[in-house]
Amino acid sequence: MRLFASLLCALLLSVAPAFSQTQLAATPPMGWNSWNHFAAHVTDADVRSAADALVSTGMRDAGYVYVNVDDTWQGKRDAQGVLHPNERFPDMKALGDYIHSKGLKFGIYSGPGEKTCGGYAGSLGHEEQDAKMYASWGVDFLKYDLCSFQDNMHKAQAEHPNDPNAANNLMIAAYRKMGDALKATGRPIVYSLCQYGVDQPWKWGPGLGANMWRTTDDIDDSYGRMIAIGFSQAGLSKYAGPGHWNDPDMLEIGNGKMTADEYKTHMSLWVILAAPLLAGNDLSTMTEADKSLLMNKDAIAIDQDSLGKQGDRLYESGDLDVWTKPLSGGRVAVGLFNRSWSVREVSVDLGQIGFPNGGSVRDVWEKKDLGHRSGVVVETLPKHGAALLIVGK
Repeated sequence: MRLFASLLCALLLSVAPAFSQTQLAATPPMGWNSWNHFAAHVTDADVRSAADALVSTGMRDAGYVYVNVDDTWQGKRDAQGVLHPNERFPDMKALGDYIHSKGLKFGIYSGPGEKTCGGYAGSLGHEEQDAKMYASWGVDFLKYDLCSFQDNMHKAQAEHPNDPNAANNLMIAAYRKMGDALKATGRPIVYSLCQYGVDQPWKWGPGLGANMWRTTDDIDDSYGRMIAIGFSQAGLSKYAGPGHWNDPDMLEIGNGKMTADEYKTHMSLWVILAAPLLAGNDLSTMTEADKSLLMNKDAIAIDQDSLGKQGDRLYESGDLDVWTKPLSGGRVAVGLFNRSWSVREVSVDLGQIGFPNGGSVRDVWEKKDLGHRSGVVVETLPKHGAALLIVGK
């Protein structure tokens, strides 16, 4: 009997995956994605250049390890249904090998529909086949975009008018199918749901093996859109944690249409939110200001903190916001935000965030310790500005 139990245990261990959902994304994934800057024009050379830049700039060592090819890499399927890349990507396995040779990870893009957002081949009806192909290429991350599958959802709802959940149930089943296919490959592949917050994916995403899910529609390189997305995350903190993260979309820092203070707000808010940090700029043209935001060690440490807690809004007063994020070691990150068009004072009462006797305060963007503070800490912020503090005992 003991021998049988030992053999059974060995068998179970042999078929169990060598990774868990939590281990795969214990902290929010960090890296680079091609879409925000290169969009539909991305090439193999652009991706290799981004991989090189992640290394040469120090971003890889700061934690940015995923190199993600977004939409428009796909070519046509052959008679056996195998999807081949287009002429801009002559050899995806070779591209993945190059990325891995730099100590980085390889990400790719598809969707549950027949077509992707850009009109390229999606994975509908080829989920298992595509997942096996991704694994053979050495893919480490899949962004799975709803887009054209919404047509299928509208059709399902029209065919079942008395079932208000028909469309959403079809969507969840489609995301589950790819999740199961990825798991069956045995390769640890981060599964990123890009479906714009439809039907509250933070409630059902973890059950599908997803590691992150979009909570909003697309971001763009504008202050108004960025804060609309970022501040709409209030109340979602309880749904995030190791292995499963809310995703308010990629970073626009370095793309040039916001001010330095607005980009500072962008980074401050995203790290408080424990958001995946996927840079979306041309890494070859980064300014020192871009680098100082993207690679600030304290800011990254807030995002990647081992406690695995997402921050949330402490209070809002007109155009002023205070957000906090619990950190390991009893510390608290505090984001102070001025959404107004003039210089304003924004304050936080340390007693209200767990420090009735005060605490040590570090200014993240100024890179300096402010010493022991008690009572109310006040920061004077420029229009659309932000301060990011770490408070400890």
